[in-house]
Amino acid sequence: MSIPLPQSPHLSQLLLSETSIGSGLRRSNLPILQPQTLHLGHLPTVEPSIHLPLCHKSLPDALILLLSSPRPCTRQGSGVPVPGSGATIFALSSGHGRCGIAVIRTSGPASGHALRSLTAPRDLPPARSACLRLLSHPRSGEPLDRALVLWFPGPQSFTGEDCAEFHVHGGPAVVSGVLQALGSVPGLRPAEAGEFTRRAFAHGKLSLTEVEGLADLIHAETEAQRRQALRQLDGELGHLCHGWARTLTKALAHVEAYIDFGEDDNLEEGVLEQANSEVRELQLALGAHLRDARRGQRLRSGAHVVVAGPPNAGKSSLVNLLSRKPVSIVSPEPGTTRDVLETPVDLAGFPALLSDTAGLREGAGPVEQEGVRRARERLEQADLILAVLDASDLASPSSCNFLDTVVAPAGAGSPNGNGQRLLLVLNKSDLLPPGGPDPSPNLRPHLLLSCLTGEGLDGLLEALRKELAEVCGDPSTGPPLLTRARHQHHLQGCLDALGHYTQTKDLALAAEALRLARGHLARITGGGGAEEILDIIFQDFCVGK
Repeated sequence: MSIPLPQSPHLSQLLLSETSIGSGLRRSNLPILQPQTLHLGHLPTVEPSIHLPLCHKSLPDALILLLSSPRPCTRQGSGVPVPGSGATIFALSSGHGRCGIAVIRTSGPASGHALRSLTAPRDLPPARSACLRLLSHPRSGEPLDRALVLWFPGPQSFTGEDCAEFHVHGGPAVVSGVLQALGSVPGLRPAEAGEFTRRAFAHGKLSLTEVEGLADLIHAETEAQRRQALRQLDGELGHLCHGWARTLTKALAHVEAYIDFGEDDNLEEGVLEQANSEVRELQLALGAHLRDARRGQRLRSGAHVVVAGPPNAGKSSLVNLLSRKPVSIVSPEPGTTRDVLETPVDLAGFPALLSDTAGLREGAGPVEQEGVRRARERLEQADLILAVLDASDLASPSSCNFLDTVVAPAGAGSPNGNGQRLLLVLNKSDLLPPGGPDPSPNLRPHLLLSCLTGEGLDGLLEALRKELAEVCGDPSTGPPLLTRARHQHHLQGCLDALGHYTQTKDLALAAEALRLARGHLARITGGGGAEEILDIIFQDFCVGK
């Protein structure tokens, strides 16, 4: 039985007779013969001439098949236009400066011609095989270098286009000569920042989340950042979003089918209940990820760790010890630090912004009091507080006041009610009698440290690792983290749309809410992304990547 699709986008206008709906639809395959495409509201179109195996399937299941890609294993292009996509680009892909080997790459239709021009009279090397060739200037014939060259014919290349690579010696004169030679080849131009990756995205080689993972991998400075970037580059966040989108597609198909065929006897029982159940489960999953959203952003940009304590407790010494450089001035005179000094550090494999603050005390001069005000302001913004006390002077008024105003509230819960964490460090343990009792048996759990001798540093770093794993998330385990503000924005938009779905009584509005939710998920991986957003993302790349 063959039924042509009408021009109307609504399923209720399909030219199906009562006999077709009541009997034949469930027992036969429906070939779609007309060259029109089928629309479900704002859902993506599906290629024609797809045979739907409807045997043993209900009508919503058939609609889900229509909404699925006919080739699910094939990555489709993003549809984003590439600036100057007809040109062939070239750039130095390795770092600038003297080095043993420098990598220069090209991408575009003239890559093969460029490779032949610089290695004439030799032909192209075998695909994806390194060959040693003499490079010469295509106009003067002057030898430039003896280099390894590789040929990557599209679409099996990083960008999806014809690509060539020149592995030359890394001297500035050699690199400059090869770049000038490529610039003399007709049809070639220097690449813009991030243009190679942008072409890979446009040709469907990378999703937008994978592009962001690649950028994060290039800029990774700690082990935790590297692990997280690799997971995102491997597509874990994209796969998660695609799974959520499939759930919404199924729910939308059920709602659309109920709208169009709800008055007939062709739908199984509980179609809407099943859609509602799937939406509720998705709401819980999205809510859990949004609650952890700040962790991924901290992992990418660094957690804010504030070192605080009374004057002369050794805060600046601790900052210098953790950063392994003289960031702060160290002096026996109290009140030396009067402003907030910040430095990015790698703490136990996690990125952190370490802040040295003025000693917290009352009755100082106006300049120091401004420093104290700024220190308290930083405490309110901290992700983790390193509370430092002098182990040999715990009974002093300044130490007791600090314990009461900063440490004790953290022991009862989160200081300031914003989820901060605190590690109590008793510095100057070298001044304590050797083998003596714990100087502070009544304090909350704490760490003994001597910034002078380094004793206790390993224990502090291990404690920092555990705390930062909670603050930033462990990139080695658990679901993929949301590392960018735009991820959080679109997931929140998706959750808000699902909230409208659950509240509305109008099925048409409910279907529209599901479409809106799917749109937010699509924008995370690059579908329907605005051009200006893409420009910002690809500006993170250097020229040659």
